[in-house]
Amino acid sequence: MKITFLGTGTSQGIPVIGSKHEVCLSDDPRDKRLRSSILIQDRDTNVVIDCGPDFRQQMLNVNIDHLNAILFTHIHADHTAGIDDIRSFTLRQGSMKVYAKQDVLQNLQERFAYIFAKENRYEGAPSIDMYEVLNQKFTVEQIDFLPIEVMHGKLKILGFRTQNFAYLTDVKTIEEEQLEKLKNLDVLVINALRIDWHPTHLNLEEALKLVEKIKPKRCFFTHISHKLGFHEEVSKILPQNVFLAYDGLSLDLD
Repeated sequence: MKITFLGTGTSQGIPVIGSKHEVCLSDDPRDKRLRSSILIQDRDTNVVIDCGPDFRQQMLNVNIDHLNAILFTHIHADHTAGIDDIRSFTLRQGSMKVYAKQDVLQNLQERFAYIFAKENRYEGAPSIDMYEVLNQKFTVEQIDFLPIEVMHGKLKILGFRTQNFAYLTDVKTIEEEQLEKLKNLDVLVINALRIDWHPTHLNLEEALKLVEKIKPKRCFFTHISHKLGFHEEVSKILPQNVFLAYDGLSLDLD
């Protein structure tokens, strides 16, 4: 199984439009961050978690010609706004499988009504097959996924575990029963937004404490804002098994 970080930035990405912040002006390509998303590849199966406004560019960056499914963590635009661009896949391969909680599926139908219209449907809209994610394991082709319920402030959202890899983003808190699902991980991906406290996201200190509790063999931080600091400088202060992810980073988990 191969994991590729399509984007590792927060809702505004880095650089932020019009910002003069030093990180936004950095020449280090690791400080350029599209909105957070990952690609999971296993044999001939390609699955993306989250489809934000940078989805088109991300697909061009990894140069894939088919996509089997999209898993959504939650409703926010930086994780869903690229859904129209899946038409490039659906026009060639047919309907796209989309997996999400019921509130996300409903939200997508409301925001993108032209895609889901039953009458007078726009001819160029992508074709989507929706699957509700419940609190139980589900399978996409040969890949098994276990949903992990976490809190994004007051909003309940999902992370996903497959084999000994787990992807969690926009986390603020996790209940103990959900932490049980994260035992014996080889790789954990989780958000670390910035240095200062934030009401709906883990900051660096909170993320490190959670890593100590979960105890993965390796951890990669994602959903990073420019306020966390320069990639190179922050990397130097992290524990030996904790890393900052960056756009384009690939992990082979076999």
